[in-house]
Amino acid sequence: MAGGGIKGGYDWGRTDAWAYNIESQGTDIRAMNATVLHCMGIDHEAFTIKHRGLDQRLTGVEHARIVKEILV
Repeated sequence: MAGGGIKGGYDWGRTDAWAYNIESQGTDIRAMNATVLHCMGIDHEAFTIKHRGLDQRLTGVEHARIVKEILV
């Protein structure tokens, strides 16, 4: 993900040998989506799409944080 505001050559988090369990600095897909949208200049809380007649956010209804530790 290096480029576009993300630090190059930077590791974020660690998993076990099978890449299944998070060992440190874990994050979820909502936070990663919020971070990518932030780098593209889109407010992830205001960005909605119509799905089955409802406005839905890509980051869901729960709070999604921007992972500022990986930003330049």
